[in-house]
Amino acid sequence: MSLFSMRGYSSTRQVICTTGWIIAWIALASTWTATAVVAEPATSQPATSRPASQPSELVVALLQMAPAGSDREANLVKADRFCRDAAARGADIALMPEMWSIGYGGFNEKKPDAREVFRAKAVPIDSPWVQHFSRLAKELRMAIAVTYLQEWDGAPRNAVTLFDRRGKEVLTYAKVHTCDFAPMEASTTPGTDFYVAEMDTQVGPVRVGAMICFDREQPESARILMLKGAELILVPNACELEELRLDQFKIRAWENVVDVAMANYPKPSNNGHSVAYDSSGKCRVIADEKEGLHLASFDLAGLREVRSETIWGGAYRRPHRYSQLLSLEQQDIWRRSDAFGKPFNPSQR
Repeated sequence: MSLFSMRGYSSTRQVICTTGWIIAWIALASTWTATAVVAEPATSQPATSRPASQPSELVVALLQMAPAGSDREANLVKADRFCRDAAARGADIALMPEMWSIGYGGFNEKKPDAREVFRAKAVPIDSPWVQHFSRLAKELRMAIAVTYLQEWDGAPRNAVTLFDRRGKEVLTYAKVHTCDFAPMEASTTPGTDFYVAEMDTQVGPVRVGAMICFDREQPESARILMLKGAELILVPNACELEELRLDQFKIRAWENVVDVAMANYPKPSNNGHSVAYDSSGKCRVIADEKEGLHLASFDLAGLREVRSETIWGGAYRRPHRYSQLLSLEQQDIWRRSDAFGKPFNPSQR
């Protein structure tokens, strides 16, 4: 073979090898792209089983959903879909953002009959809308915390009902610390107590309580729930969650030695950041600003071990020194008016 031929052969071989490498890289890149698409979190392609890393941990799904305004039926359809995705991904509990039935939609107090129209959107606990999630919880074998404007004597309530994995009502809680500085919540009936109930799950019984949005900004709410035995506090939410509010929520978990999980609305309603902290203050999950489903897992055995040894929570309290906390006396600097210009009187709410 001549030198020219050898060079030609060598060049041809080089081209073939180079082409082969290019084809191989294209194939490999395609594989990576396909893998990335499959791995991308999306409610339309959930995992089909409980995460292998969480065989004995309680898993709470935070449903960071964008509402269809105050359209109850459209919101029901979306929540149904998100709950099904949560169950497919191994969740024990699905948690909705605050007052999901009407997308936390308020009203313009300057419009005639606006308050009456708002109140007409309320549904009772035995309504088809609420009971849909009782049946769904039983079907999916997953607890569901459904939030809604609850029909009530006088004025509706901002409520959450927790159905266990058999579709049984575990508790119904109405927001105690209503935001009376806003027309919508000043037009609701506040709750009168905080509740804790034992709920059966596939990882055993857990004592669950609930508080709603502005409740978590009052330290007494989580403290009362802890004193009543809550191990997990579910928190439907509807407000901007900036750094200080997130830190505040983390402290609620740490100071009370309790696991906490909060579901918020995504942009443009709020800013997302649905979040969960365990009893040590460790962040279990935090969402971005977009709509999505986020799983938080909690080690109940670890929680109970810490509780048996900690100096926090209910260990070294001195309740006989706290009588001032029950006083209705208020310094002038803290006096406020409600959203309608009337003096805010907590004893009348």
